[in-house]
Amino acid sequence: MNNFVTPPERQTAMQLNDGRKLAWSEWGPVDGVPVLFCTGAGMSGWLGFGASYLSELGLKLIAIDRPGLGLSTPHPQKTLSSWADDIQEFIQAHHLDNVLAVGFSQGAPFAFTLAGCGLVKAIAIVSGQDELSHPSLKPLLHPDVARIVTAIQQDPVEFERQFAQIATADGLWQLIISMSAECDGLIYQSDIFAQAYQQALQEGFAQGANGYARDLVNALSHWPIKLEDINVPVDLWYGALDTSTVHSPDFGATLALRLPNVSHIVDPQQGGSILWTRARDILAKLKSDVSLT
Repeated sequence: MNNFVTPPERQTAMQLNDGRKLAWSEWGPVDGVPVLFCTGAGMSGWLGFGASYLSELGLKLIAIDRPGLGLSTPHPQKTLSSWADDIQEFIQAHHLDNVLAVGFSQGAPFAFTLAGCGLVKAIAIVSGQDELSHPSLKPLLHPDVARIVTAIQQDPVEFERQFAQIATADGLWQLIISMSAECDGLIYQSDIFAQAYQQALQEGFAQGANGYARDLVNALSHWPIKLEDINVPVDLWYGALDTSTVHSPDFGATLALRLPNVSHIVDPQQGGSILWTRARDILAKLKSDVSLT
């Protein structure tokens, strides 16, 4: 469709041991090194990135619909830890080796959890949400974000219930656009990209807003994994022009200090859309982080 957006080459699903369905979209060679793509907020796996580079890099991008989003069955008690359990089952069922992962925006804590549970060899966090409930970040938060974090800490169940009643795919799209820098808006609002992004959001909300609301609470609560204990390589990619208030408030500076094995890239000419504008660099760096045998 253009250099940024390519429809999924394959879409399929499996039944988990507890009877739930886990669905995903794929791009790239079927025998490529698997890269699990943890998508942004409220999105199905329909919107990938870097499809035109996957064959040359020998990578297969796998974007899994998180439970309750897209075609994946909701998990009644979904947590970051239950996500790791689902992905462990997925990896084992498909006999995957040398698994890598990318976490974009709200997908960051989901990718970090896979790394913390030893399920992947390396991860790239791109325009990633930080652990915004961490005390060191409190002075850096936008007031609106700080209020949400506090509300979740005080009563996560009630916050989730109320939020699920008001959240919509269109509302989330408008929020994303309103928080985007000019350079990101030019990409996000281009005809083809906007259509693709909104399709991923519409699919993400196809079962209602509960899946997204649960993801939001999990992402803004204390994370169950300790970043300081993650020993696999972690690439942090941020654009210095990114104006989103829900990504890392210091472009990953605090994150980098907490991670033992980290590469920290802040591109002064990019914004939050760096996932698409520097897709090849992100994928090539991720593959180079580990010795694939």
